[in-house]
Parts: sequence; structure tokens; C-alpha cells
Amino acid sequence: MTHVLFTFSVKENLISKLQTEFHDVEFTFSTIGDVIALRKAEIIVSYGEDISKETLDLAPALKWLMIASAGLEKMPLIEIAERNIFMTNVKGIHKTPMTESVMAHLLALKRAIPWIYSQQEKQEWSKRSGSTELFGSTAIVLGPGAIGSEIGRLLQAFGVRTIGCNRSGNSAPHMNEVIPFDQLNKALPEADVIISVLPSTHETRGLLTYDHFELMKEQAIFMNFGRGDLVKEKDLLKAIKERQIAYAVLDVFEEEPLHENHPFWKMEGVIISPHVSSHSSEYVPRALEIFAHNLREWLNDGTSFQNVIDAEKGY
Repeated sequence: MTHVLFTFSVKENLISKLQTEFHDVEFTFSTIGDVIALRKAEIIVSYGEDISKETLDLAPALKWLMIASAGLEKMPLIEIAERNIFMTNVKGIHKTPMTESVMAHLLALKRAIPWIYSQQEKQEWSKRSGSTELFGSTAIVLGPGAIGSEIGRLLQAFGVRTIGCNRSGNSAPHMNEVIPFDQLNKALPEADVIISVLPSTHETRGLLTYDHFELMKEQAIFMNFGRGDLVKEKDLLKAIKERQIAYAVLDVFEEEPLHENHPFWKMEGVIISPHVSSHSSEYVPRALEIFAHNLREWLNDGTSFQNVIDAEKGY
């Protein structure tokens, strides 16, 4: 019998659905601290943050790690590769909630929604909202993959010109053009919005510097929904203090949770989202759809797996 350990909670109706389909699989819904289940587990389904070298040492039967998130940078990838542990994730399921989060913040700023809310709270009637339009603007999407392309689709629906930026410069869906990282400097001065959904890799860590913010428009909106190590916070703090950009919408940070005394909390033009842009009531059901597909392949010695990860590359 195949033993599967889930290290996060799953609703009863979803558990029943798995158990009904996979009669010959023993599912344990517990934590990574459940040593008995850990030792038996051939498959571990986890968000990834609880997977360590010590975890692997206690899981001699482990053959497959199903990571119910997209980020893998904190995992012991070298040890996973050395043990030749098969690994998959849920790349793609974040695109709907994250795109809606990006668009919600962007439209709120353009249409002065925070100002409108503050006026209501103060019971003040004023029409000096300072609203602007998204239509006719230009957006750079750093990382035009599954999430970035969906952001591009909705931006284009609002009449926005989209420029994708990735390592290769290869074309991507819903981008008017795509440029490689080394051409970013040329594109930044024409961008009204810069949105990053890049993962954390050796190529993206520290990709943006203070010099990049100097090239942006003073009215530009910078949005980081990928990983906090895209830019050193000291560089971003300096750029905001000097008003190199109008807004920084931040869902991710170098250190999380953000310290209660961090200057970002009270800085004008900074909007803090506590790493919740991908949250949705549909997150776990979508993750389990991918897992169920891959589990069928696994049990039937198939090869059509979704979202296979190369542990050595980290993606």
C-alpha cells in the first residue's frame, strides 16, 4: 500500500474525495512532526516550509515530494537531488487570485479608492480625487509565465501596453513584446507600472537595484508579488524616500513577517499586503486536482506528470 502524508489540514469533503478515488492509498493528515507517519511516507504533500534535511533523514521511504506552493527556495534542494526524490508543485493555480490581487491594487490606486474610503471615514464631500486612468498606460511584467501572462491578459483588456521581461527574451502570451533582463534599463523609463511575479533564483535575487528605480517615472507604480529578495530593501527604501516612484505595492519582503517597527508601515506611497495575494478559498481544491492527476500517474507507472521540478535548478 502507498503511504501519503499530508502536513497541512484539508477539509473533510476533500479528504473523502481522495479516499473514495484512491482505495489502495493510506492517507495520513497530520504534521511533519508525526514521526511514525513520516517514516512510512512514500509521498509527502506539504507547503514546503516544514521540509528540511532533518525531515529527509527521518523519511527513508520518501520517493515523491508534492509541494502545494510555487516557492521552493527555502527547501533542502541539494539533499533532495542527491536522494533523487521526485518533486512536483502547484505552479499555475496562483494565477487567478494573484492576478485579481494585482488588478485590485492597481485599479484602487488609479481610481483613488483609498482616498474615497478616507473621505467617507472623515465624512467629507470632495471631488478632488486625483483619479487617473489605467487605459493607455504601459506595464512591464517581470516574469511573464503562468501568473504574469494572466496579468497581461487583464491589463490588455484595460487598454494597457504590456512588456514582458524574462531571462531569455522569448515571447510570452498576452505581451505586446518581451525583452531579456539585460534590456530592462531601456524599457523602464517608459513604464507606468512595473509588476514583478518572479520566483527566487540565483538570476533574480537582487535583480533590481536603486539604479533601476532612478530610471522609473516619478508617477510609476512598482508592485512586487513574487519574492522579497528581488530588491534589497535599503535600495527600495531610498528610492521611496527620494520619491523616485509614486507607489510601492508590496506583498513580499526580504524578511517575513515584516517587523512591527519597519519603516514601510508608515511610509507615504507604500502599501503593505502580508503575503496574501495568492490566498483563496479555491487554493487547496485546485492544488489537490493537480495532486490527484499526478497520483494516478504515479500509481499506474505513467509519465504525464504536471509541474515536475528539477531540484538542482530549483524550478
